[in-house]
Amino acid sequence: MTLLRAVGLAAGATATVLVAGMAAALTLGGPPPAPMPTQSVFDAFKGADFSALPPIANYPARDGARLAYRRYPSDSRQAPRGSVVLVHASSANSLSMHPLARSFARAGFTVYALDVRGHGDSGPHGDIAYIGQLDDDLEDFVRAVQPSSPSTLAGFSAGGGFALRVAGSRRQMLFDNYLFMAPYTSRHAANYRPDAGGWVSVGTPRLVALTLLNRIGVTRFNHLPVVDFAIGDAPHAVLAPWYSYALATNFQPFEDYQRNLRDVREPAAVLVGSDDDVFVADKFAQVLADAGRPDIPVTLVPDTGHISLTLAPAARAAAVDAVRKLDADTGTSPPHRPH
Repeated sequence: MTLLRAVGLAAGATATVLVAGMAAALTLGGPPPAPMPTQSVFDAFKGADFSALPPIANYPARDGARLAYRRYPSDSRQAPRGSVVLVHASSANSLSMHPLARSFARAGFTVYALDVRGHGDSGPHGDIAYIGQLDDDLEDFVRAVQPSSPSTLAGFSAGGGFALRVAGSRRQMLFDNYLFMAPYTSRHAANYRPDAGGWVSVGTPRLVALTLLNRIGVTRFNHLPVVDFAIGDAPHAVLAPWYSYALATNFQPFEDYQRNLRDVREPAAVLVGSDDDVFVADKFAQVLADAGRPDIPVTLVPDTGHISLTLAPAARAAAVDAVRKLDADTGTSPPHRPH
């Protein structure tokens, strides 16, 4: 056997093993059985006031879909202060943002709470057509609805991670300000708790395999589930029980989250509960410093957990104050337009 033939056979065997390993990861490497329900998530909503819930409205996306949102007009008798667009957490929908939306409306803002595609009334749950579709949807929302200036994109948890994605992207001028509320940044960030404090179950082998395939341009398997959520017996008609690779990848910052943070140019702030049980609250400042963005302020709301950041009166008041400060720093510039 010549040396060249031996090398060829070895390379062929290695390739066979790699392909077999990749196939096994795709087929068998999905999320483990869904974790036990995270009771703190559901307990936080007990007693929340969901009265005066606006009806679902729709806007046209570029693919022809009609995506859902709720509009909260300003309660103020004075001129509206501007607008706030709210992005919900993982698995959730616009309903979960209702108490926070009402606080912003009472403070004089016009508020919009989105059902992000793959959630709520915006298409089938858990999946999207391609990575980047959520970014396109948000641009389509701004074009169709034209939130008044100064406008703030405020995202919570996974929605905060998505807001960060937008804030550090070429679309960042869609909004004047950004408020990241207990935002997800990365599984590798200093503030991450394993499995997000028990909220998620991740199919790591499949996730790794799909990431590698996407790096060489193979996207045909991106519909496969990679994350399950601890929703227990909660109705799947309301919550999304799992995310595909496409949705999980899109509904978070870019993979290089530190560069994502460095690329934020519009005014931004972070708000987090001191008792957050999903992320490590006192390490958010470290995450920003590690990314070279100690200039983005972090406010810790005392005696507040993760979900209660959008529900507790003191936390909602802190969110309103944060947006007021961002607006004051922004000034009264003309509305930004999408590129």
